[in-house]
Amino acid sequence: MAHILTDENFDAEVLQSDLPVLVDFWAPWCGPCQMMGPIIEQLATEYEGKVKVGKIDVQDYTEQAQTYGVMGIPAFKIFKNGEVVEEIVGAVPADKIRTALDKHIAA
Repeated sequence: MAHILTDENFDAEVLQSDLPVLVDFWAPWCGPCQMMGPIIEQLATEYEGKVKVGKIDVQDYTEQAQTYGVMGIPAFKIFKNGEVVEEIVGAVPADKIRTALDKHIAA
């Protein structure tokens, strides 16, 4: 299951994570975000132990969206060692996110 991220726990859960982190910047009123929800949950299960998956509601937690320049949602950012290493914007097939994640998993 995806971790619920907030402005308060973002540093600990994402920036200080030993694993790469896929962050889903989303909002409840966003149709494409809702469409991607089950895909993100599936990826969280699939990559358990290899990648941390988290969701942050940009409506409730604006600070991180501003910090990371999120202009449109859904936006997916992969963090590794506290840095954004990959970005995907919009509703995309699960395989596009898988391909991005696979590049950043330690061999």
